Amino acid sequence: MTYVEQLAKFVVRASYDDLSEQARQQLKIRILDALGCAFGALNSGPLRIIRAQIDDFGGNGTCTLIGGGRTAPDRAAFYNSALVRYLDFNDGYLAKGETCHPSDNLGALLAACEYANRTGKDLLTALAVAYQVQCRLSDVAPVRAKGFDHTTQGSFALAAGVAKALGLNPSKTANAIAIAGTAFNALRVTRTGALSNWKGLAYPNTAFGVTHAAFLAMRGITGPGEVFEGNKGFMETISGPFELDWSKEDLERVNMTIVKRYNAEVHSQSSVEGVMELKQEHHIVTSDIQRIEIEIFDVAYNIIGGGEEGEKVTVRSKEEADHSLPYIVAAALLDDQVMPVQYLPERIRRKDIQTLLRKVHIHPVEVLSQRFPAEMPCHIRITLKNGQVLTKEKRDYEGFHTRPMQWETVVRKFEQLSQDYTSGSLQSEVEEAVFHLESVRAREFSALLEKVRIPVQEV
Repeated sequence: MTYVEQLAKFVVRASYDDLSEQARQQLKIRILDALGCAFGALNSGPLRIIRAQIDDFGGNGTCTLIGGGRTAPDRAAFYNSALVRYLDFNDGYLAKGETCHPSDNLGALLAACEYANRTGKDLLTALAVAYQVQCRLSDVAPVRAKGFDHTTQGSFALAAGVAKALGLNPSKTANAIAIAGTAFNALRVTRTGALSNWKGLAYPNTAFGVTHAAFLAMRGITGPGEVFEGNKGFMETISGPFELDWSKEDLERVNMTIVKRYNAEVHSQSSVEGVMELKQEHHIVTSDIQRIEIEIFDVAYNIIGGGEEGEKVTVRSKEEADHSLPYIVAAALLDDQVMPVQYLPERIRRKDIQTLLRKVHIHPVEVLSQRFPAEMPCHIRITLKNGQVLTKEKRDYEGFHTRPMQWETVVRKFEQLSQDYTSGSLQSEVEEAVFHLESVRAREFSALLEKVRIPVQEV
């Protein structure tokens, strides 16, 4: 039996009954969190461009677009996934050599479940499958150091989840995974150097292509059965050899994923919480700050601290800002929050934040690197102009798996992000539907998301 056949058996075997009560609750928390991110992105420039293209190209209107309208499943997967992803505020998973955002899978699974007229239980199960596949492949087959993006493992996860949502048999599921895993191996340059809109659109593009591939497999198109272990396959060309026994896997990995408290790159979360605590505890006036030093684990340094993926003091765009730890820390200290408003062009350009971010210095420390990913550790040292030194040590933050974010907290985040696009009654309807998702069909759930309205753009 090939490796992809083993994975397909796991996908087909997976059942809602396999989910613990904790996993069911955590999946619902992540769905509501992701929808808050999606609603909050409805007025973003790149999303308006994508929506215009979808409207122009048309397509069989079988699936709902968040904010109104209908289109083909693959295009709905692209647009709704882009909404979830664009703010860079949805959940994360930390492996030693990889980071991913498993709720990136939600848009495609919503489309597939709506198309196939599935239940809320089916949606939860398909999402749990996608979480498990993406997180476990991130554990054993990291690709970041070899120059590939985390969307690479995501292609396998998306195919597994969409196949589950469509109810494909083992053979067609294996073909969907094989096609997707062969076709969508993206480059890490998406997240290095000068960042572009593609940082927030690379995974949605994978969702678009993989959903298309899964439907091809549903109709009988076959893929390379040795996509993992074959000659020039995934293991030989990208990941290297690894072992993962899918017959022994469960659906519980969602419990190890983390929710963002702040609208910033995932590895920044404990640092942001730490500097905000210091400011509150010592009533820091930002004009009194001489220097800010943050000692942190190597992954954070390399991605957002000025390490191997590029310097982080040149900040000109939203994409550069939310992946710059100096900018994020400066925003937190100046504005007492890190939310989408902190990434507006006029905020990024202002002298106060551009000056303060240059006082932030990031240093990788080996002992902290050894504690990651079980912890998200950092040491913060703020030196004031009068010579006073303030320090704080963090090992996690509210939302990390050691300090899980509760339903009520995620509800507040959802309502804050969605308040400009929904009424209070619609917010309550969505919250209630997610909380009782087992009793809601996917098409009923999607009909709620269609009620959200995109603001009229001012001329």
